[in-house]
Amino acid sequence: MQERIALSDIRAGRPDSAVVRDALGVGVAVGLSGFAFGVTSAGSGLTVWQTCALSLLVFTGASQFALVGALAAGGNPLTAAAGAFFLGVRNAFYGLRLSQVLALPRAVRPFAAQWVIDETAAVSLAQSGRRGARIGFAVTGVSLYVLWNLTTLLGALGAEAIGDTDAWGLDAAGPAVFLALLAPMVRTGTERAVAGLAVLLGLGMLPVLPAGVPVLVGALAAPVVLYAEGRRRKERA
Repeated sequence: MQERIALSDIRAGRPDSAVVRDALGVGVAVGLSGFAFGVTSAGSGLTVWQTCALSLLVFTGASQFALVGALAAGGNPLTAAAGAFFLGVRNAFYGLRLSQVLALPRAVRPFAAQWVIDETAAVSLAQSGRRGARIGFAVTGVSLYVLWNLTTLLGALGAEAIGDTDAWGLDAAGPAVFLALLAPMVRTGTERAVAGLAVLLGLGMLPVLPAGVPVLVGALAAPVVLYAEGRRRKERA
């Protein structure tokens, strides 16, 4: 019975070549933005080795940009680290879903956990079969990890040659890539309401809260909108 389920699951998936093509496209496109992170991190005062260590060990772009952005703005290191940490917590929720989709052996899971990020989750969950999900996860993870770390090093080394990184606006590259990945996923009215309220909360708190904290406040948009949506449905019922 299990063999029949596994075979039907493989047949339901897309061709391997199509999955590899899409995974490489995401890995290369996002991996190149590591250059912007390397420049931004070096411009915020971190050394080349500190910058490279962040990409090697943390490997979640939004958290990395949040950390160096808060430090560059003069934020408290603890506050900056807290903001980066809470942004990274979302990967734990990706892991809960991916553990069911990928069903990797226990010995492999600790190593695969390093690659549980927005891009690998998006590519894996877009597949209809387990084989495709595993291929998408592996190809996206490998290509993105290698390219992100390589471009981080190049960006950190080239920061001095570029000069004033603020003038180039490279610190906006990370959020821009993240928004480009997120935008197609915002489809329903509820999702648009969450996104809009999060933007308003984040921007509204910028003048009054330390760097790195407004993004945490923006996360409150989800429970607020979901609560309002639940109340409205009960009233209709």
